[in-house]
Amino acid sequence: MPAEQEAAADTDPTLTGRALAGLRARARYAVRSRAWRLRLYGLLAVQAGIAASLAWFVGYQFLDNPAPVFAPTTAVGIVAASMGSRLRRTIELLVGVVLGLAVGDTLMPLFGIGAWQTGVVVVLAILVAVLLKGGGSLLTQAGATAVLIATLEPPVRDLSIPRFVDAAVGGLIGLAVGLLVVPIHPQRTVRRLAEPVIDPTIAALHDLAAAARLRDLGAAERSLGALREVSPRLNGLNDGLDAAQEVVRLAPLRWRERPSLAFYTEAVRHMGRSLHSCRSIARRLTKALRDDEPIPEEFPEALDLLAVSVQTLRCTIRTRDDPQEARQQILTAVELVRKAEGEAALDPTRPHVHRLGYSGMIAAGEFRTAANDLLIASGLDADEAATLVRRTSDPDEWE
Repeated sequence: MPAEQEAAADTDPTLTGRALAGLRARARYAVRSRAWRLRLYGLLAVQAGIAASLAWFVGYQFLDNPAPVFAPTTAVGIVAASMGSRLRRTIELLVGVVLGLAVGDTLMPLFGIGAWQTGVVVVLAILVAVLLKGGGSLLTQAGATAVLIATLEPPVRDLSIPRFVDAAVGGLIGLAVGLLVVPIHPQRTVRRLAEPVIDPTIAALHDLAAAARLRDLGAAERSLGALREVSPRLNGLNDGLDAAQEVVRLAPLRWRERPSLAFYTEAVRHMGRSLHSCRSIARRLTKALRDDEPIPEEFPEALDLLAVSVQTLRCTIRTRDDPQEARQQILTAVELVRKAEGEAALDPTRPHVHRLGYSGMIAAGEFRTAANDLLIASGLDADEAATLVRRTSDPDEWE
């Protein structure tokens, strides 16, 4: 390429515009992501600050502890467990503190303070927690407490009871702040946790439909990757559902929200379950494209309609409107998948000739599973949802 052409390519306004557009899109996404995290976890920061201040004040003023380290530490740990079961986490944290105190106060007077002593104490504390079949919080707290005993505190056996009292007081204060003083807003928290799960899923389904129409293997693989990236966020969503249910059960300020939250959390939980089936659909359709299997036009149309139904269902659940439109969209999508599979042979002795290949047939089965979960999310019971899916998938059997 001549030098003039290379210079022109380097200054191509189209390429420059695309690069700037990409940078702006990434910047907007980063700002939205940070804003979302700030809205979600901002209250937790306030809760942690209040709990730490109260725990230190109570330990210093009422427990005569000049350095109440364990009270605010445990209080902050309890507040940080707000996206899960606080009661269970409180017990694990307190048991972990007891183990760390017991091991540290037993060994440090014998061996003194030092690098290898600290390592030995941490190993023994965690091993004891493992033998008690403790969870991750118990193991972490046992090891962390052992480190504090080995490095910050003098090896004086008589201080073990005040330390445990500090930890117990801190745990109770953290629990009280999180559930009584400044409780989270259950539905708002669940909604914010559901956004980074549902929105990318809708976009990935539309992208997968476009990839299937164009038989674009690369685009299908990108859609599958996007759905795989969403899957780990389901753990945070499930923890948020547990936290919301615990708040309305224990926090007096949120008791009035029990009936509405029960429906909301059940619906969101089943919408989250449908994501597993959506990921399986993407995986099988990607395999179908890779193996050059046929994908009839009805299947991409069904994927688009399923994505639309998820959006419709989300709005319906939030406003408690009639879910008939979302249900009709889901069942219409199931009917399109049935057409994509092909009609059954009239002669029962002849094999069923499918329009889909092996991977496509598996994707069709996963599609029906996703539709079943979404129908349950709309308020139907499991038996009624399964009956509607089967009747739509094979109407001849129900005539």
